Amino acid sequence: MGRLFLLVFFFSFLLVCCKSPDTPLPRAYFRIALPEKDYRYFDEGFPYSFAYPVYAGVLPDTRETAEPYWSDIVYPEFSGRIHLSYKPVAGQRELFGLFEDARTFVHRHIPKATAIREEVIVYPDRRVYGMLYHIRGKEAASPIQFYLTDSLDHFLRGALYFHVRPNNDSLAPVIEFIEEDIRHLFYTLEWQ
Repeated sequence: MGRLFLLVFFFSFLLVCCKSPDTPLPRAYFRIALPEKDYRYFDEGFPYSFAYPVYAGVLPDTRETAEPYWSDIVYPEFSGRIHLSYKPVAGQRELFGLFEDARTFVHRHIPKATAIREEVIVYPDRRVYGMLYHIRGKEAASPIQFYLTDSLDHFLRGALYFHVRPNNDSLAPVIEFIEEDIRHLFYTLEWQ
């Protein structure tokens, strides 16, 4: 009985004392500190103006393929940006073509998306109409896309991108946070 007690005590002692402080922990993500919401106006002579967050910046799109009045709302803290592309509209036929182009850009995400939800945007008092697309899926490159128009002269398309490997599960708090900014853009958009 004494030997059994010593044997149990010895193995218990080994289990308690030999636990390494370097035991691997499950993979986790850093807690993301989100800034306070506050906005300022972008009104730089473009055919549109809107309010954007103070913790972001608006930069002109300088790529070779960029067209006039294209810009990016840049979120340096989150390595993200909302790419904005503007097109003047010359008739209903062109407007329908722009709708189809926007839908095509969204549907390019189908291979990585688990769901695509559409939400109609309507602010008749400011002539702002459009569609907001929520693209669900862990590896979808652009989790939110939208277009806005006045149905006559203006068409503005936006897409949220992050310059990190897509993992929208871990980016979910940031995506939700930026979605509020996108909705604020809808509420404050004015055509010039």
